Amino acid sequence: MRPGPGNGGGPVGANLGAVRSHNAALVLGLLREAGAEGISRLELAERTGLTPQAVSKITARLREEGFAAEAGRRASTGGKPRTVLRLVPEAGHAVGVHLDRDELRVVLVDLDGAVVGERRTELDLGAGAGAVLGVVAGAVEGLVADCLGLADGGLARVGTLLGVGVALPGPLDHARGVLHRVTGFPEWDAFPLRDALAERLGVPVVVDKDTNAAALGLAVGGEGGSFAYLHLGTGLGAGLVIGGRVHRGARTGAGEFGHQVIQLDGPVCECGNRGCVEALCLGAVGRGEPGEAARVLGVGAANLVGLLDIDLVLLGGRTIAGAPEVFVRGVGEVLGARARREGVLGGEVPVGVAPGGERVVAEGAAQLLLAPLFGREE
Repeated sequence: MRPGPGNGGGPVGANLGAVRSHNAALVLGLLREAGAEGISRLELAERTGLTPQAVSKITARLREEGFAAEAGRRASTGGKPRTVLRLVPEAGHAVGVHLDRDELRVVLVDLDGAVVGERRTELDLGAGAGAVLGVVAGAVEGLVADCLGLADGGLARVGTLLGVGVALPGPLDHARGVLHRVTGFPEWDAFPLRDALAERLGVPVVVDKDTNAAALGLAVGGEGGSFAYLHLGTGLGAGLVIGGRVHRGARTGAGEFGHQVIQLDGPVCECGNRGCVEALCLGAVGRGEPGEAARVLGVGAANLVGLLDIDLVLLGGRTIAGAPEVFVRGVGEVLGARARREGVLGGEVPVGVAPGGERVVAEGAAQLLLAPLFGREE
C-alpha cells in the first residue's frame, strides 16, 4: 500500500467498491485505536487517504450494523463542531480456545479484546478426536450461553458472535486448518480440525499454533517491531512477529523453536531427534532445576536472536509462570553474554514476561477472528 496524504505513511485505503471490506477494516481499526474519545470523519479520511464521501458511506454502514456510534462533538478550528464516532465493543464477540495437551481454556472477548467470560477444564488430547471435540464444543457453547444467551439454533443464532479461534501445539497447516503430527500425539496427523469443529459448532472457525496466536495477540495489544514469544508449558515453541506481522513461513510451519538440536548426543525428544531444546528444558524442569532450564532456553533464544536480529524476547506458558524471575534472569544472562562477546550494536536484547499471564494464548486465539476485522491480518 502506498503512503497517503496526512496519514504519516500508515495504511491507505482505496476508493474502489471491490475492496470495501478492506476500507471498512481500516476505519474500524482507527475507531478502536481512538477509544471512548472517538474520532471524526475528517480525521478518518486524513489518516486512511480515503475521500470524505467514502468515509461517510463506510461509517454510515458501520452505524447501521451497530459497530459504530456517535461519541459527542469536538470543537473545530473553523465552522461547526465535528461529530466524533467511537467503536461499540459489545457489537461483536469472538471465542478464543487454547487447546493444550492436558488442559482446555476458553475465553469470550468483545471487539476491544476485553475478556467478558472464561472457562477452564482438564483435557486429554490423546483421548481421540470425538471426545476432544465434544469437550471443546461443550465448553464453547456453555460459555456463550452464560455470557450472551443461547437460544434454539445454537451458536449460529447468536447475533454478535463472529466465530471461534482455536490455538494448540503444532505443527499444523494454518491455511487449511489441518493438524500435522502434534509432538507426542501422532494420531492427530492430517486431522481437519477447522472443518470438523466448524461443522459441530455452526460458526466460522480459525486454527493456528498456540505460539502464533499468542504472538498475534501481543502484537495487536501494542507490542511493536520484531519480537519472539517463547512459550514453555507442556512443550516449547515460538511465535515470531517480524515487522509487526506474524511470520508463519511458506508452509505455515515457522516457529518450531523447541526442536532445534543443541546437543547431538542429548536425550531423546518426543519428536524423534536427540538433544532438542524442548527435551533439555523439560528435563531440567522435571529434575527441579529451573535455573538450568532457563540457561538452556537462553541458548535457544540466542540462536534465534542471532538468526533474526529481533528487538525483544517475551516468555510465557505455565512453566514460565512457575518461576518467572528465574527464567527472565537466566535467558537474559545468556543473551547479555552473547551481546558482549560479539559486540552487538545496540547491546543485549531485552527479555520479559509476556503480559496476559496464562490467558495469553486463549486471548490471542480470539484475535484470529478479530484482527482481520480491524485490518491487522490478511
